[in-house]
Amino acid sequence: MRTHFLISLVLLLILPKIAQTPGSSSDPVDQYVQFEMQKQHIPGLALLVARDGKIVKAQGYGLANVELQVAVKPETVFQSGSVGKQFTATAVMMLFEEGKIKLDSPITSYFKEAPPSWKQVTVRELLSHTAGFTDYPDNFDFRKDYTEDQLLRVIAGIPLAFPPGTKWSYSNLGYATLGILIHRVTGKFYGDFLQERIFQPLGMSATRVMSEADIIPNRAAGYRLVKGELKNQEWVAPTVNTTADGSLYFSILDLAKWDAALYTEKLLKRSSLEQMWTPAKLNNGQPNSGDYGFGWSIGNVRGHRVLDHGGAWQGFKTHISRYVDDKLTVVVLTNLGDAEPGVITEHVAGMYLPSNGNAATGR
Repeated sequence: MRTHFLISLVLLLILPKIAQTPGSSSDPVDQYVQFEMQKQHIPGLALLVARDGKIVKAQGYGLANVELQVAVKPETVFQSGSVGKQFTATAVMMLFEEGKIKLDSPITSYFKEAPPSWKQVTVRELLSHTAGFTDYPDNFDFRKDYTEDQLLRVIAGIPLAFPPGTKWSYSNLGYATLGILIHRVTGKFYGDFLQERIFQPLGMSATRVMSEADIIPNRAAGYRLVKGELKNQEWVAPTVNTTADGSLYFSILDLAKWDAALYTEKLLKRSSLEQMWTPAKLNNGQPNSGDYGFGWSIGNVRGHRVLDHGGAWQGFKTHISRYVDDKLTVVVLTNLGDAEPGVITEHVAGMYLPSNGNAATGR
């Protein structure tokens, strides 16, 4: 009974704000999003729908901060989670185009202190999660500050889960290593490289590496449900929030600029983008089981090719889906670690592609 009461109390706080959303009484997209937020107990959500690089809908719902009763708006800044991996992969491909990184060279070319097992690991395998790297171990201390060298030693001390290039297994540590690699090659912290080469040129003014200390305009608070009760996000050490596996702030307005740029060659040649958007092959010549390229998953939803990625970190859950042949992109950013934004992106896409029906179905 207490659990149901607490959820009801939270919703009583949130629903008035949702009800004030412009157009919510008649727009079927708004109605669906509001329904799903109630169902999933999501405090706040930002939705972007873009077609051919132009914004069709950019809308905030619910609360960016429950304690202060601040509403979500298009400018609200959310944590990226692993949606940030596509920016890390783009940076690596920029350096590949410049001849500063070779995709099929062993990563020991860049990490002289690496263990012998890394001699068979390539940059391509790190990008595609086929290197045998694992995730953060159970005993990893997220409340400890690590230097890059210290973090690299932690990663190097974990045995590979399988011979490189033989399987697919999602690895945050692989992308954390890529961030350190970018620093080694350029002499710049990967976040500074992203700022100079991607965010600033595209006018993504709100996007940046996370910082708990800095004053960040329009920053949302992250939440989680504990036995039905809304709680603030768990705290982690500052440097753990700066790794290249997904430690960014961004807004849907900035992601609209990112989406528009991906239709062009402002950042990368078309050949490089196609490499990122094609499932990487294993040593046996077969596509990897994750249907993963570089920083993107490649899938098919009811006959429509989609490039997408989800993210989850510190009380935030995010998802971007690019229906590339239809030139339709849907982004959902939420401030609840228990949310399922991928369900919402797929359903909303169906509402803009009515020939496929409106049901939010799995792949």
